[in-house]
Amino acid sequence: MNRLLGLSGVLVAFGGCIVGIGVLLAGLRSGRTQQLRLGRTYAFVVFAGSVLAVFAMQRALITRDFTVEYVFDHGSSATPLLFNVATMWSALEGSILLWGLILAGYTAAVAQKFRRRSDDPLVAWALIAMFVVGVFFFGLMLTAANPFRGVIPPVGYDGPGPNPLLQNHILMAFHPPMLYLGYVGFTVPFAFAIAALVTGRVGEGWLVETRRWTLFAWGFLTAGIVLGAWWSYEVLGWGGYWKWDPVENASFLPWLTGTAYLHSVMVQERRGMLRVWNLSLLCATFSLTILGTFLTRSGVVESVHAFSSGSVGPLLLGFFGVVVLVSLGLIGWRGDQLRSPGRIDSPVSREGAFLANNVLFAAFAFVVLLGTVFPLIVEAINGDRLSVGVPFFSRMTMPIGFALLTLMAVAPVLPWRKGTGEVLRERLWWPAWGGVATVLLALVLGATGPTVVLAFGLAGFAAGSAVRQLFLAARRQGWRGFVGRANGGMVVHLGTIMIAVAFAASTSYVRQAEVTLTPGESVTVAGHEITYIGPRTAEFDNRLEQISQIRVDGGQIYEPRLNRFRRGGMTIGTPSVRVGPTEDVYLSVTSSPDGATGELKLRVIIQPLVVWLWVGGMIMLIGTALSLFPGRRRDPLSPASAPVPVADGTATPESS
Repeated sequence: MNRLLGLSGVLVAFGGCIVGIGVLLAGLRSGRTQQLRLGRTYAFVVFAGSVLAVFAMQRALITRDFTVEYVFDHGSSATPLLFNVATMWSALEGSILLWGLILAGYTAAVAQKFRRRSDDPLVAWALIAMFVVGVFFFGLMLTAANPFRGVIPPVGYDGPGPNPLLQNHILMAFHPPMLYLGYVGFTVPFAFAIAALVTGRVGEGWLVETRRWTLFAWGFLTAGIVLGAWWSYEVLGWGGYWKWDPVENASFLPWLTGTAYLHSVMVQERRGMLRVWNLSLLCATFSLTILGTFLTRSGVVESVHAFSSGSVGPLLLGFFGVVVLVSLGLIGWRGDQLRSPGRIDSPVSREGAFLANNVLFAAFAFVVLLGTVFPLIVEAINGDRLSVGVPFFSRMTMPIGFALLTLMAVAPVLPWRKGTGEVLRERLWWPAWGGVATVLLALVLGATGPTVVLAFGLAGFAAGSAVRQLFLAARRQGWRGFVGRANGGMVVHLGTIMIAVAFAASTSYVRQAEVTLTPGESVTVAGHEITYIGPRTAEFDNRLEQISQIRVDGGQIYEPRLNRFRRGGMTIGTPSVRVGPTEDVYLSVTSSPDGATGELKLRVIIQPLVVWLWVGGMIMLIGTALSLFPGRRRDPLSPASAPVPVADGTATPESS
């Protein structure tokens, strides 16, 4: 029953994409408004089919229907309910099913949002582009990544459950859906970019149509990355949160290009410039989400995040190639129309700073892409296995990060068209003193090392600039000084700066030790008294927990543990962390306590300012939400309008 329902849902979604493409193309060719409106309705057919397929999979998981091969391989009667639901995205076929559901949801949302313009060729071509992406992913579900294959289970069979690492923390239920909402969300601006190229309406109107969609997707991708780092910190037991793992990089790459686009799009809206650059950034962002899916689900990289499979990898890589070729072909075709009517009058201007910002983000993305893909290319060519680790990424990205922090301070205060030295001196006076004060405070608190001190100083400089802009906006507009794209962007900057400071401090000043303790014994690590109280055990349906009770600094007891999962016999550690505003005390058991002596081997890691990573991520999301609200704007552009004229002179408002 579940297999029949699921396959029926996938077939309905796949068929809805095919028929929707056909009806819309026929309507565009004939010019019949009725056909274009009819084509829009197939978005809801696709959504209904995907919902049916996901319902069938969840029903199969909850009822432990082991006749479905996916449930046979990954389900278990011992898996708790929350993780049983999350099992759907714990392996390849189920994750593609989740991708399809989110894609169908975005397609239906676009059709509903633009229902009054369903006869507009721009909207029609955008829906066609989304349907084409749907054909690929629902086609995968019917072939190489079919989640509803059948199997005959032995009598009394009970499955192994999902990978123990994926049922060891509640964040696993939320990190992948957030990441997918970001990944798949970039399909919407990509589809409108393709539609603008096909229709020739390459002015600034299509940007207005996709402004909030892009912010929405970027916000979810940001949340997914931060939650993934938090999951790594809370689960893997090594005390870190970012390892430049290839799959981590795969999610970071579209974030970088998407961030560059969100900055440079303001130049195109204001001055009609960077058209080719913006289209290229959108196409690159969507292409990188497909490349990231390939890296995660093809088995070409070894990672705790990655799934392995046979024939899915070549299909994803082929689709990635098609997307890149089509995008480049359309941009080349419309090259003459994409010439910008404006130009940068002075490098010391808002648009000049945004262009420099884009170059830096592109360089950052290139470094990350090179370090991620180059070892795979070498291995594919001659079979040699190379490892590109943390030192490469740190050495190559650090100067770019410093330059970006500097631009975060300078760019917001620059006027459009042309700035002067006097304007910069006036507007950067207090931010510069903020940077100096930050350096002095860091030195007083014991900061050492020129690189880290420089990072603190630039962060203070950039934070001072953002606070200044928010103060001026609030003084002019009251509470509305915190909403709108420009003002909300300053809040995002503050969150980003907070993450940069926490990252620099936690990676530079980490202290750790591995100690062996018997019950009642204490040891001092980096000024903290660690006392081993003793062991205890706890039993659950799916695992046995060996808990070690540790008292920190004579206060609260913390309980790092080793979880032995009954299915498969895998043992997974769960660290325990004392979180503080200045530093975390991270406790991780490295081996089971000795049964005879009770002796415990414990890893103790002291890391400063880690909590501000998560706080900074939350502030970034708040800033993204504020950016979604309308601020004080110029008159909106029509879908095919030309760039907005800008008055000559330099006395432009700082709030832009």
